Amino acid sequence: MTLNAISASDTPFLPRGVRTKFDSVRDMWVLLAPERAVKLDPIGAAILAEVDGDRTLDDIAGALAAKYNAPVDQIKKDAGAFLMSLIERRMVEIR
Repeated sequence: MTLNAISASDTPFLPRGVRTKFDSVRDMWVLLAPERAVKLDPIGAAILAEVDGDRTLDDIAGALAAKYNAPVDQIKKDAGAFLMSLIERRMVEIR
């Protein structure tokens, strides 16, 4: 499957073996996958905290917009691009 962008109605989820974890030694969030790890900045960690496998990109963007008092369209664009980069790396999947 080749995607160019995640759509507003797609539901992202972390596949089996992928999880977020707070690294207390480095004082940062990381995304862990088999034989891979990605350091997460606060924005990436906030986006992934909303990914539960039940909510769509629209739902996630709405929750983040309300939480951070930011424009939902900008959040949807940025969160979509971030999630798409993780989809390409097979660290996030969509249904």
